[in-house]
Amino acid sequence: MTPRRSRLVINPISGTRSKKGLAQFVVDRLTPLGWEVEVKYTGGHGDATRLAREAAERGFDAVFAAGGDGTVNETAAALCGTRTALGIIPCGSGNGLARHLGIPVDVEEGIKVIAANRPMDIDYAIVNDTRKFFCTCGVGFDAAVSEAFSRKKTRGKLTYIQSTFQTLARFEPEYYTIIADGQRLTEKAFLVAVCNASQYGNNAYIAPGAVIDDGLLDVTIVHAGNIFSTALVGFDILAGQIERNASAMTFRTHALTIERSRPGVAHIDGEPIELGSRIHIDCLHRDLRVIAPDTPIEIKPFITPVQAMFSDFRLAINKVIKKG
Repeated sequence: MTPRRSRLVINPISGTRSKKGLAQFVVDRLTPLGWEVEVKYTGGHGDATRLAREAAERGFDAVFAAGGDGTVNETAAALCGTRTALGIIPCGSGNGLARHLGIPVDVEEGIKVIAANRPMDIDYAIVNDTRKFFCTCGVGFDAAVSEAFSRKKTRGKLTYIQSTFQTLARFEPEYYTIIADGQRLTEKAFLVAVCNASQYGNNAYIAPGAVIDDGLLDVTIVHAGNIFSTALVGFDILAGQIERNASAMTFRTHALTIERSRPGVAHIDGEPIELGSRIHIDCLHRDLRVIAPDTPIEIKPFITPVQAMFSDFRLAINKVIKKG
């Protein structure tokens, strides 16, 4: 049998986990299953895209991204429109795409998904015909938090929570005009999130009903409100029921344009980026091949978030035990 060729792209500084021994672990697990694994490390922004593009051009069967949402985004961006599949080994802080697809954030369990090798074709979106995203893109509060988080020297949930509260203390909603399907809406909004997947990461469900291969983007608009309504929005995002919140409006579309009074920060898969006053987003239908579990996760309010929380807690305890 001809071995399947793959490239393992590791971001050594993503997330909070050490990558020591990861390359050898992946090679040891996949080689007996017929994979040839070529290991490469990123050294800076854009390296994952370059390494993934090279692999696709050379006809590799898959590229495995070991890192956080930024590494996954860069890797996936190079594989869109090719037959080279993306494999995800979640090693970041949020792991949004992995969690949506049901890929375990435990490395050993995640490797089992790659070993099963069940590729599926999913959607992605493109911003202003240049930047691709696979989970979420947004303006407003979530973009401001991403910008604050990017300045921190440490990663992890606690740092993200700290960034959230620091941003909330000084954040001012803006007016946005959203144009989609011939309709035009102007709204003073806390945030506007355009979603290909259901969550930002860390089990924060901004679009619980999102389907990643339906050719549509799920848009969540959170209206400007007071501190109490904002707190309730946060609770409902974590509970997986934001679409039931009175401060939120949701709809689906294949494309939309967001207009604002001036250029400013946005985020693409959690990475802050300065964009202009007009942001156009299109959905590309099933143009990225991903290795994922064959049974999608059905998000049930409260139940799914609690299950995910206990799963993360169990993983954290196991790590402590292994270190001990």
